[in-house]
This record gives sequence, C-alpha cells and structure tokens, in this order.
Amino acid sequence: MARMHSRKRGKHGSKKPAKKTAPSWIRYKAKEVELLIAKLAKEGKTASQIGILFRDVYGIPSISALCGKSVGEILGEKKALPEVPEDLTSLFKRYAAIKKHLDSNKNDETAKRGLLLTESKIGRIVKYYKRTGRVSEAWKFDPERTGFFATE
Repeated sequence: MARMHSRKRGKHGSKKPAKKTAPSWIRYKAKEVELLIAKLAKEGKTASQIGILFRDVYGIPSISALCGKSVGEILGEKKALPEVPEDLTSLFKRYAAIKKHLDSNKNDETAKRGLLLTESKIGRIVKYYKRTGRVSEAWKFDPERTGFFATE
C-alpha cells in the first residue's frame, strides 16, 4: 500500500513474531508484569516507553503474548491512561516544533507543507478518537495554542 502523503511504496519497519505465545524463558508472571506496568505509568512513562523498557531491560519481547492484552488495555484497567492519547501528544510536539521553526524561517515552503500535513493528521486522529469515545465530543484542536486541547 502506498504512503499517505507521498506516492512511495515500501515495507514498514520491524516485524512482530508470528507466534503469539510467550517464550518459555521469561521468568515474570502476568500479574507481576501488570503491577510493573502500573508502577511505571505512575512514574510518568508512556505506553510505548513501557513497552521498550520491558523489551530492553526486563527481556519481555511481547506483553500481549504474556498477559493476553496490550499495555494500553492494562493501563485502561488500572485507570492510568492519559487524558490525551500518546500519538496525539507526539503530533502536538511536532506541530509546535514546526511552528517554532517557521517563526525564524518564514520562507521555508517545505516546512509550511509539513505543518499542513501534521495539522491534517491531527484532525484525522481526533475524529477517530471522538468516534471511539477516547476523547470527548467537545474536544477541539486549537492551532493557536499549539496543540493544547480546548473544550467549548
């Protein structure tokens, strides 16, 4: 399938293992992992940071294979999900960085296009999250406040 904003094709990055079973060499139990996830979330780690920590530090390749649910689902059960989803906050940071760049480089046409593309991605993701109920219906992206959410 083609990329969204370019006409290029190609394969995406990493591949998950074909087997959805936990390896036999993992020494952690599912309950221990869930408690560790809750502890890391209280420390301010995002879901993707938690997954990377489990892969690199604890040696757990797949939390969903071990626990039967994803990090996001576990955080939802523990009531530790952030108000704004992680992918939206990263898009907000990108939007703010491009905006800051454009303040000092007003004639950068490529950055202007990047700003438009980022804004449209934010709009699409917000529409999805409103439909799924993850964000309230009154939530609205305000570009003047560089990504901070506003409700009316």
